[in-house]
Amino acid sequence: MRNKQRGVSFPVIFLIGVVIALGAVGAMKIAPAYGDFSTAKKAIVAIAASEGRTGSVTEIRKAFDRRAAVDNITVVTPSELEISKEGGDLVISFAYAQKIPLFANVSLLIDFAASTAPGGVADNQ
Repeated sequence: MRNKQRGVSFPVIFLIGVVIALGAVGAMKIAPAYGDFSTAKKAIVAIAASEGRTGSVTEIRKAFDRRAAVDNITVVTPSELEISKEGGDLVISFAYAQKIPLFANVSLLIDFAASTAPGGVADNQ
Protein backbone atom coordinates (compact mmCIF):
# COMPACT_ATOMS: atom_id res chain seq x y z
CA MET A 1 0.00 0.00 0.00
CA ARG A 2 1.20 3.45 -0.95
CA ASN A 3 0.92 6.39 1.39
CA LYS A 4 -0.93 9.38 0.01
CA GLN A 5 1.33 12.35 -0.35
CA ARG A 6 0.07 15.68 0.75
CA GLY A 7 1.24 19.12 -0.22
CA VAL A 8 1.08 21.74 -2.89
CA SER A 9 1.88 20.76 -6.44
CA PHE A 10 4.31 22.65 -8.65
CA PRO A 11 1.59 24.14 -10.93
CA VAL A 12 -0.15 25.65 -7.89
CA ILE A 13 3.11 27.14 -6.61
CA PHE A 14 3.82 28.50 -10.09
CA LEU A 15 0.34 30.06 -10.32
CA ILE A 16 0.74 31.72 -6.91
CA GLY A 17 4.14 33.08 -8.02
CA VAL A 18 2.63 34.54 -11.21
CA VAL A 19 -0.15 36.26 -9.25
CA ILE A 20 2.37 37.73 -6.78
CA ALA A 21 4.62 38.91 -9.64
CA LEU A 22 1.71 40.61 -11.45
CA GLY A 23 0.67 42.30 -8.22
CA ALA A 24 4.22 43.53 -7.62
CA VAL A 25 4.54 44.91 -11.16
CA GLY A 26 1.19 46.68 -10.79
CA ALA A 27 2.25 48.19 -7.45
CA MET A 28 5.54 49.39 -8.97
CA LYS A 29 3.64 51.17 -11.75
CA ILE A 30 1.05 52.73 -9.44
CA ALA A 31 3.34 53.80 -6.55
CA PRO A 32 4.96 56.76 -8.39
CA ALA A 33 1.54 58.29 -9.05
CA TYR A 34 0.74 58.26 -5.34
CA GLY A 35 4.21 59.64 -4.56
CA ASP A 36 3.66 62.57 -6.93
CA PHE A 37 0.25 63.25 -5.38
CA SER A 38 1.69 63.14 -1.87
CA THR A 39 4.45 65.60 -2.79
CA ALA A 40 1.97 68.05 -4.33
CA LYS A 41 -0.35 67.77 -1.33
CA LYS A 42 2.50 68.43 1.11
CA ALA A 43 3.45 71.51 -0.92
CA ILE A 44 -0.02 73.09 -0.75
CA VAL A 45 -0.32 72.32 2.97
CA ALA A 46 3.05 73.97 3.65
CA ILE A 47 2.18 77.00 1.51
CA ALA A 48 -1.19 77.42 3.22
CA ALA A 49 0.52 77.29 6.61
CA SER A 50 3.29 79.74 5.67
CA GLU A 51 1.25 82.25 3.67
CA GLY A 52 -1.57 82.15 6.21
CA ARG A 53 -4.05 84.98 5.86
CA THR A 54 -1.73 87.50 4.22
CA GLY A 55 -0.78 85.86 0.92
CA SER A 56 -2.33 87.03 -2.32
CA VAL A 57 -3.27 84.62 -5.09
CA THR A 58 -0.23 85.67 -7.13
CA GLU A 59 2.14 85.16 -4.18
CA ILE A 60 0.67 81.73 -3.49
CA ARG A 61 1.07 80.65 -7.12
CA LYS A 62 4.68 81.89 -7.12
CA ALA A 63 5.37 80.04 -3.86
CA PHE A 64 3.95 76.84 -5.35
CA ASP A 65 6.00 77.35 -8.52
CA ARG A 66 9.20 77.65 -6.46
CA ARG A 67 8.33 74.58 -4.43
CA ALA A 68 7.40 72.65 -7.59
CA ALA A 69 10.81 73.44 -9.08
CA VAL A 70 12.61 72.15 -5.99
CA ASP A 71 10.41 69.08 -5.41
CA ASN A 72 9.99 68.28 -9.13
CA ILE A 73 6.19 68.52 -9.03
CA THR A 74 4.88 68.08 -12.56
CA VAL A 75 1.36 66.75 -12.01
CA VAL A 76 -0.06 70.14 -10.98
CA THR A 77 0.90 73.57 -12.28
CA PRO A 78 0.41 76.82 -10.34
CA SER A 79 -2.37 77.87 -12.73
CA GLU A 80 -4.34 74.70 -11.88
CA LEU A 81 -4.53 75.55 -8.18
CA GLU A 82 -7.89 76.69 -6.85
CA ILE A 83 -7.27 79.35 -4.21
CA SER A 84 -9.99 80.79 -2.00
CA LYS A 85 -10.69 82.01 1.50
CA GLU A 86 -13.24 80.24 3.65
CA GLY A 87 -14.02 81.75 7.02
CA GLY A 88 -10.81 83.76 6.99
CA ASP A 89 -8.67 80.68 6.29
CA LEU A 90 -6.70 80.22 3.10
CA VAL A 91 -7.85 77.18 1.14
CA ILE A 92 -5.72 75.76 -1.67
CA SER A 93 -6.98 72.78 -3.63
CA PHE A 94 -6.32 70.85 -6.82
CA ALA A 95 -7.71 67.89 -8.70
CA TYR A 96 -6.40 65.88 -11.62
CA ALA A 97 -6.67 62.48 -13.25
CA GLN A 98 -3.72 60.28 -14.11
CA LYS A 99 -3.79 57.43 -16.63
CA ILE A 100 -1.32 54.64 -15.89
CA PRO A 101 -0.67 52.05 -18.63
CA LEU A 102 -0.44 48.58 -17.07
CA PHE A 103 0.09 46.23 -20.02
CA ALA A 104 -0.93 45.95 -23.67
CA ASN A 105 -4.12 48.03 -24.01
CA VAL A 106 -5.05 47.95 -20.31
CA SER A 107 -4.72 51.18 -18.32
CA LEU A 108 -5.72 52.40 -14.90
CA LEU A 109 -7.27 55.85 -14.42
CA ILE A 110 -6.93 57.40 -10.96
CA ASP A 111 -8.61 60.67 -9.92
CA PHE A 112 -6.62 62.62 -7.34
CA ALA A 113 -7.93 65.58 -5.32
CA ALA A 114 -6.51 67.43 -2.31
CA SER A 115 -7.45 70.49 -0.32
CA THR A 116 -6.14 72.36 2.68
CA ALA A 117 -9.67 73.00 3.94
CA PRO A 118 -10.20 71.57 7.42
CA GLY A 119 -12.68 68.74 6.98
CA GLY A 120 -13.09 69.74 3.34
CA VAL A 121 -12.60 67.83 0.11
CA ALA A 122 -11.57 64.22 0.44
CA ASP A 123 -7.82 63.84 0.06
CA ASN A 124 -8.00 61.17 -2.62
CA GLN A 125 -10.89 59.88 -4.67
